Amino acid sequence: MNTPSPEPPWAFVLPFADAATTEVPLKRLLRLSLFQITVGLVAVLLIGTLNRVMIVELDVPASLVGIMLALPIMAAPFRALIGFKSDNHKSVLGWRRVPYMWMGTMVMFSGLAMMPFALILLSGDHQGPEWAGPASAAVSFLLCGAGMHTLQTVGLALATDLVPTDKHPRIVALFSLMLLVGMLIGSLGFGAILADFSQLRLIQAVQGAALLSLILNLVALWKQEGRNPSLTTGESDVTFAESWAELRLLPGWTRRLVAIGLGSAGFAMQDILLEPYGGQILQLSVGATTLLTALFAGGGILGFAISAKRLDRGGDAHRLAAFGGLIGIFGFGFVIFAAPLGSPGVFGMGTALVGFGNGLFAVGTLTACMNVSAGRRQTGLALGVWGAVQATSAGLAIAFGGILRDVVARLAAEGSFGAALNGPITGYAAVYIIEIVLLFATLAAIGPLVRGTARGPVTQPPFSGLAGQPQT
Repeated sequence: MNTPSPEPPWAFVLPFADAATTEVPLKRLLRLSLFQITVGLVAVLLIGTLNRVMIVELDVPASLVGIMLALPIMAAPFRALIGFKSDNHKSVLGWRRVPYMWMGTMVMFSGLAMMPFALILLSGDHQGPEWAGPASAAVSFLLCGAGMHTLQTVGLALATDLVPTDKHPRIVALFSLMLLVGMLIGSLGFGAILADFSQLRLIQAVQGAALLSLILNLVALWKQEGRNPSLTTGESDVTFAESWAELRLLPGWTRRLVAIGLGSAGFAMQDILLEPYGGQILQLSVGATTLLTALFAGGGILGFAISAKRLDRGGDAHRLAAFGGLIGIFGFGFVIFAAPLGSPGVFGMGTALVGFGNGLFAVGTLTACMNVSAGRRQTGLALGVWGAVQATSAGLAIAFGGILRDVVARLAAEGSFGAALNGPITGYAAVYIIEIVLLFATLAAIGPLVRGTARGPVTQPPFSGLAGQPQT
């Protein structure tokens, strides 16, 4: 029987530290969560620092930047397959999750190792063929994305393997928190390193992140998954198609995925535009705009803390996600009005609110997906599906946001919208308004799920291994 482990004196700063048990103490969980720190570092490097550097310092068109940052979504649909494979993997060493996590680490490291030189080529600072820059940058971004998707899907599945089912909501909140802690550390660190920008500093920052991610992930994985001899023989007779078909039969599953897709797109479309918006419209420096990611992460951390407490007290995960979408709508309103007010303070407040709402939405939807897979041999698959929908929607939204800003800004400069809207803010505002519309659509999609769960939890049948034929 699992009992709470003694907490260290500093555990009060983690409102969900009781996710630990005697068998899996808090120190071990925090060590495992280091993989989320590395993913956070890489995420803030891609969507925070590098997008500003490429657009402003390297003079790369925002549409091309958006496409590059959206390329990792090509690996996102495979998260469901990766999760399923890690659920059923057979290895000589008796491991299921560790081989996939180490593979993800090495793939991400490879992408980071080549990225700074690819970005220099992308900026046109070379004498080679023109295609060398976009091609090398595309490969590096794809590798980073594939590694991040693999790490997050299988890492969270490993964490849920280690603790009992009633601890899963707190595990989600804890690991989500560590992701934003990594983003916070990355935003402060990269902001300081690149305050006096040069190509040499860019190379040092990116390759330093590559080495740090390799070391931290090695520490995170050390002795986390025990060797199980029963996993070394035979192959699972459950196919991916059968497992996926059975998951689709769960009540409200399709509507849940629609809500996740709409909400993820609504929160992510501005990812490559937030810092350029601060630099171009509010005239903020590189260091100041990078700190916006810290505000976003801080709002998210608060959202995770509140989510953990609400879910621990029996709160409805769908209602929590809907509240996050509502907070995001107000946040984007603040971001839009920061420009006419000329107020960096209002802009910062809006950024923090968007991060807060995104934190509530992410924990709520992820917990809801985990709840429907509880007691079934589908944890990795459910987490992979959530990640695939979330990442694909976010990636497409990022690409669309960059293209939309360029198109609207060009039309506005040509006078297509009248003299009052011929400034650069028009392109950014168009993206933020669409995000507000998407979040309203998210509320409409998730509403019936809130009403359904309010009548009581749905009892899920145990996993049968045959699509559409639950055991009785």
